[in-house]
Amino acid sequence: MHSSQISHAHWGVGAGWNLEEMQNHGTNPKTRMKLLRERVGAMREIWSQEQAEFHGDLVDFDPIFSWPKPVQKPGVPIIVGGSGPTVLDRVVAFGDGWFPGHQQDLDELKARMDELQEKAEAAGRVPIPVTIMGGLPAFFERYVEMGASRCVCVLPAGPTDASLDALNRLAPCVRELGFNS
Repeated sequence: MHSSQISHAHWGVGAGWNLEEMQNHGTNPKTRMKLLRERVGAMREIWSQEQAEFHGDLVDFDPIFSWPKPVQKPGVPIIVGGSGPTVLDRVVAFGDGWFPGHQQDLDELKARMDELQEKAEAAGRVPIPVTIMGGLPAFFERYVEMGASRCVCVLPAGPTDASLDALNRLAPCVRELGFNS
């Protein structure tokens, strides 16, 4: 296998939308955005420093050691999910990619993808990759035209043979359109 064919790990994060679930897991919905930002910052420290420490308002720890470190440098790319009004700001502030879901209005999604790239450029960043979640094969060509880097498809639940058949139908489309692995 050629090194360009090796799929690298990504870490997907999101601030959440289910308020009851957040509260059940100990997250105050009012501070979830700040908590997400601090947790991502803490993980980047842990991944990149031999002895990491982080001192935020919601995440705070003295020097720690944690191994193994990610092979990827400076760490695992962080893909920020979501479609809310401030998600693009979070992506530019601390993400390495955006993970929107497939949306009914692809023109609106394209406009947001363009806005993301404008914000990235204004912040001095290189273009930020976009991975479509729940992508539909009927829209693969459109996703590529819109500038998507990847597309995650949902397979139907069922017997192994049905899942393998679905994968076999998707594989040629993915290869032909050049989505990243």
